[in-house]
Amino acid sequence: MKNILLFSLIFLLTFLKPVQSQEDLNLFDFWKYYSDVENSMYKSSCSLAFKQLQERKTAIAQLHTKNDYLVRQDFVKNKLLQLMGPLPEKTPLNARVTGVIKKKDYRVEKVIYESMPGYYVTAALFLPEKQKGKAPAVIYASGHTSNGFRSETYQHIIINLVKKGFVVLAFDPIGQGERLQYYDEKEGRSRFGPTAEHSYPGAQCYISGYSPTKYFIWDGIRSVDYLLSRKEVDPKRIGMTGRSGGGTQTAYTAAVDDRILAAAPECFITSMEYVLKSIGPQDAEQNLVHMISEGIDHADLLEVRAPKPCLMITTTRDFFSIQGARESFSEVKQFYEILGAGDHMSMVEDDDGHASTKKNREAMYAFFQKYLNNPGSPADIDVEVLEEKELWVTETGQLATSLKGETLYSLNKKNVENQIAKLKFIRDSEDFDEHIMRVGNEAKQLSGFEYPKDYGKAVFSGRYVKKEYVVEKYLIPGSGDYMLPAALFMPVEKWKNEVVLVLDEQGMEHTANKDSLVVHSMLKQGYAVLLFDVPGIGSLGPGYLKGDAYIENISFNQWFAGILTSKSVVGMRAEDILRINHFIKTDIGEFETISALASGVTGSELLHAAVFDKTIQKVCLIEPLVSYADVALSHEYSPEFIPSTVAGAIEQYDLPDLMAALCPRKVLIVNPRIGNGDPAGDGKKLCYLTYPKIVYTQKGVADNFKHSVVGEEQLIHEQIIKWLK
Repeated sequence: MKNILLFSLIFLLTFLKPVQSQEDLNLFDFWKYYSDVENSMYKSSCSLAFKQLQERKTAIAQLHTKNDYLVRQDFVKNKLLQLMGPLPEKTPLNARVTGVIKKKDYRVEKVIYESMPGYYVTAALFLPEKQKGKAPAVIYASGHTSNGFRSETYQHIIINLVKKGFVVLAFDPIGQGERLQYYDEKEGRSRFGPTAEHSYPGAQCYISGYSPTKYFIWDGIRSVDYLLSRKEVDPKRIGMTGRSGGGTQTAYTAAVDDRILAAAPECFITSMEYVLKSIGPQDAEQNLVHMISEGIDHADLLEVRAPKPCLMITTTRDFFSIQGARESFSEVKQFYEILGAGDHMSMVEDDDGHASTKKNREAMYAFFQKYLNNPGSPADIDVEVLEEKELWVTETGQLATSLKGETLYSLNKKNVENQIAKLKFIRDSEDFDEHIMRVGNEAKQLSGFEYPKDYGKAVFSGRYVKKEYVVEKYLIPGSGDYMLPAALFMPVEKWKNEVVLVLDEQGMEHTANKDSLVVHSMLKQGYAVLLFDVPGIGSLGPGYLKGDAYIENISFNQWFAGILTSKSVVGMRAEDILRINHFIKTDIGEFETISALASGVTGSELLHAAVFDKTIQKVCLIEPLVSYADVALSHEYSPEFIPSTVAGAIEQYDLPDLMAALCPRKVLIVNPRIGNGDPAGDGKKLCYLTYPKIVYTQKGVADNFKHSVVGEEQLIHEQIIKWLK
């Protein structure tokens, strides 16, 4: 068969004119049906999410009796606590007042308390001046403003509430106000906006296996604790409200803290179906790990509270879809009615964008006046707001330059250090073969990987003939509703029964045209080369969804979609690598050996795929990340690594475990990188490669695991050829 193929290639070379040197590897200009391919990754995540959300709707439709609804409530309450991860233990608040502002009919106490030891919360307690007895209290959670509750919009609401006789506690969410985590003292601001202040360290929490949601909720829970410590507050009349990100905190906190009698989330509640179809998953604290795949949607956050009073505050042009809000309200309303409290669930909407309107504010005032038993006029009045600096709780206006204290990063770093120690203990105590088998199973489960059940039919899409090689183009069915572009380069004169799969973080066209040395050096040695793209890479990415956490040209939000559905980007891409591998074995069938090379961030995906499929006999990683844990440990990590990490992986395995799992296959690591994107070099960071080296040595194949640090491109390609031989 090989001789027939060689004869065919010589015939084509003789009778067909060679094409120009620039490789034309674009397939989608021709195949119009497979358009919108750059959105394949996000749309695949959405398709899975819609299926999971439909399963939830089916389960809700099967609820009929009061007992059915109560059972569902228990399920949701337990599920929320499970998905949030264990909440911290309650420790002393160590609250102190740092200053007092006196106004005509109210006063403000500037307060600091610790929701966890050294984890400071800056807040302001607004107290009515003519208070008689214990008063009802409202916690106000701020939306995504850089100055927190000091925003004029939020102050207007807070001061209206206090003038109506409510005690109001307004606090800064982490990453806002005086709690900026990436504060640049010279610039006088954070290096990030509020959403990235949440998502950048939030991504590190996900790597560790949980959502940063729990820290935001915990601040809310401890804010209730602080209110209960005040003699002015009636503990049985506590409410909570907030807009946008504050609506998120309100909905989540009130869902798990029964001491909050009345809750009014504003401009947040919709449904995940419409979130995915519009703005996409929002910043980190809004997304619990596996939230959608475990059957949780926005409506559950309110249903779990029934029969406690709840008001949904919405606007018709909000980016949190009003259609989703209406559908969720309809479901929640029925839930309340079945439990005999239909009048305790209400919704107000106004025709506006993502904003607080007078109509909605007055509805909120009336809601709290009714259910917190504080009658009076709900009219929204003009008020004089305070100067931002006047409301500073700390001396400098920033914890970072005053008390310092814990941040999301520092809190999670402790978790990661414990996980690394645990993983080291497991490596040392488990039999190697047992450890590797467990690692493979954990990698499948945590990444959401599934072996393809139907590989579909590849589409041949043209051939180019050149002097030394021939190129064939194919479309290969992917794991979702998309096709994978591939180009098979085959040498004419020399022929080894080996093909090298090449996955470039910048795409196959980059490899063919701007980094063609990698292709031509292998072709000259007689190796065939298959270039291909996977979702989010090259012609299959990055897509239209940038999201609100778009950091250094990386959409964290697309990665969040995979976390919500339990199907990671890594799992999706690993499945597609196996589809490419299957294509080579079945449709081409001319090669005895299949090797694979990945550049940059895609090394993670190739490692997973090679562990899952032993027919990939050699693995080469150029400038790969050496450890997920190092990303979580790096205060200034490189965002480019985020899509190629697996949430929760370091609880069970890290990239060195996957490298070790390839033993005794040949592995070459060239110019490895650490979490901040810098070269690992020959320094201590290369300790991450110690474990696979030990395994290969103990198995008597030490020469099969190589790593090198080279400075010139030519030397890199020489290393690749040595690895192949």
